Amino acid sequence: MNVTLTDEQWRTYEQQGYLKLGKVLSDLELVALAQRINHIMLGKADCDYDRFMMQREAGEGHEQSGQTVGFKGSTLNYRKIENLEFDSLFLLYLQKPLFREICEKVYGRDTRISCFRAMFMNKPARHGSVLPYHQDRWTDLDRDPLVTVWTALDPATIENGCVKIFPKTHRQLINPENPSGFLTPDQTNQLLGTMEPVNLELEEGEAVLLNNWTVHGSEGNKSDFSRRAFSVCYMDANTVSSAGKSFSVVFGSGALQADFYINKEVKAN
Repeated sequence: MNVTLTDEQWRTYEQQGYLKLGKVLSDLELVALAQRINHIMLGKADCDYDRFMMQREAGEGHEQSGQTVGFKGSTLNYRKIENLEFDSLFLLYLQKPLFREICEKVYGRDTRISCFRAMFMNKPARHGSVLPYHQDRWTDLDRDPLVTVWTALDPATIENGCVKIFPKTHRQLINPENPSGFLTPDQTNQLLGTMEPVNLELEEGEAVLLNNWTVHGSEGNKSDFSRRAFSVCYMDANTVSSAGKSFSVVFGSGALQADFYINKEVKAN
């Protein structure tokens, strides 16, 4: 597993707007995180559900729910769960030294780092929403977050809706008027007319580093297997939200601290 990035890897990332990081989870960590998120979805986790933003996917006789605080029933059919920096296992993972190095390279060595969102994303078997092409940005922030680390908890394949990207699209905003960075149908068709998207197929435990402006999206899940993933968007902790939202510091002074070790959680379950 990589513990640092080479100069060549950085050049590739800067040129392409993405970089496959390879396997970043040990077998023990992968089992623990996959087990932990299932327990959270099933309501079996000893955690504060009032801290999590949770969205249930359509299916099992339910429509897709809104993404709001709190538990929405015992099911593996969740689409998103946010604020996972408040779960010790996921916090331990997102604070890996490799990710700190990435943040120092992008934001500067002495910059405190927050996470804009630490989010579980799921495409349940034979379900899973289509995510239209977009660039990650939020106009209520006084500066754009720059990097995201996307980690596969299941194999991510074309059949189950892996992320698709357009390399080198990170150099400018395509639709700056849209507050969430989504492309118009005409802009999407124009891109598709000039290049083929890259399918980011990953084995479980592998991760990819994404520039937030790199255009990406995904299809639904046509397979009998889930596509679970964990995504962390890192940003300068000095970022201010016009809505007054606060963000958790994960690197630097005042950073969140995990309250147990990963082997303890595995033994407990």
